[in-house]
Amino acid sequence: MRYQRPKGTADILPEEARKWTYVEETARMLFNDYRYQEIRTPMFENFDVFSRTSGDTSDVVTKEMYDFKDKGDRHISLRPEGTAGVVRAFVENKLYGPEHQRPVKVFYMGSMFRYERPQSGRQREFHQIGVEDFGSDEPELDVEVIAMGMDLLHHFGLKDIRLEINSLGDAASRAAYRQALIDYLDPHFDELSKDSQVRLHKNPLRVLDSKDKQDQEIVKDAPSILDYLNDDSKKHFERVKKLLDTLHIPYVIDPDMVRGLDYYTHTIFEIMVDSKALGEGYTTICAGGRYNGLVEQLGGPEMPGIGFGLGMERLMLLMDAQGVKFPVLDQLDAYVVGIGEQTSIETLKIVQALRANGFAADRDYLNRKPKAQFKSADKLNAQYTITIGESELESHTANVKSMASGKEINVPIDKIINDFDEIITSNFND
Repeated sequence: MRYQRPKGTADILPEEARKWTYVEETARMLFNDYRYQEIRTPMFENFDVFSRTSGDTSDVVTKEMYDFKDKGDRHISLRPEGTAGVVRAFVENKLYGPEHQRPVKVFYMGSMFRYERPQSGRQREFHQIGVEDFGSDEPELDVEVIAMGMDLLHHFGLKDIRLEINSLGDAASRAAYRQALIDYLDPHFDELSKDSQVRLHKNPLRVLDSKDKQDQEIVKDAPSILDYLNDDSKKHFERVKKLLDTLHIPYVIDPDMVRGLDYYTHTIFEIMVDSKALGEGYTTICAGGRYNGLVEQLGGPEMPGIGFGLGMERLMLLMDAQGVKFPVLDQLDAYVVGIGEQTSIETLKIVQALRANGFAADRDYLNRKPKAQFKSADKLNAQYTITIGESELESHTANVKSMASGKEINVPIDKIINDFDEIITSNFND
């Protein structure tokens, strides 16, 4: 029987995984600069964690959830996104307590799951990097999160980046807009798609996000959320814009931007990248916003929050399309060549000693001839070769050669084992 990976999943092979590692480590270093700490939550949660926070009309709940009953008849879901699980952990572990410094800043990385038709950059198992902030309602934090997202994409080497922002207002503003939208859409009810008809009286903002062409034509002239912001919501959004201007971060206001998840309030944003190399225009790579009622929905105290999520698969496609150069993170410092079976024990000792001293080292494990070993050293881009033959074994020395300059010296094996760094510094750093 020939086994294959499940539909909608991918094997990330070593050469590609090195790129993923670079992206993840770059994100970790940047998040540390902004004082974010990593949080790791389960890949599966109680179904209600996602259904309650995402909303009954969201595609996540109605179409895409990977959910099942376990052996204890518990309704379980593989996580479709990162925020809800982080909020659940925040509440359950009482990270809102007085002993925790506010805002509580966390980031996560890991697999997410949605049962949708696989396509380029979208798999049933996909990966996200995200951040969440809890405990501050200040517009300054909105701007910090946006600035960090922009900063992150610049660190990845992406160009042609565009920021789009909008405000969904507070609960009162959203309620007023919700009614205005229902009043506008009701006369068009029979013309709407079936999905939009279901959503109209439950969450009419989701109609604005419809991909149906007929729906898109209908909502072209729909009222704008920005016309229904109350004074507090307007003040918050104006402050966000002013701070972005102060930091010289250009942005475009998109009054039609909404969210597929129901928990967003006030500032929402999307960071887009020009993807013409993929045959597309600008495509969203990072999206987020404020969710001031979500902690309460999961049983916590009144606690504002904001965050963003970034799709790894889409990110890697865009980086490749823009020709981003990935640094070499797996440099091989030394390849130890043994000539003759009797040298095997000594070469193994040297390799292990070099590794113990912080050097990346390797040797032959196929009992190949010296010529084949040197070819491997060259193919692996080894910085140095260390060669031991019968005569070197007798004199307890080895030949160290710089692969870049061709310079070669003979040194005691004990010196290589105990102070290889000094050998390099004294003899090859001209």
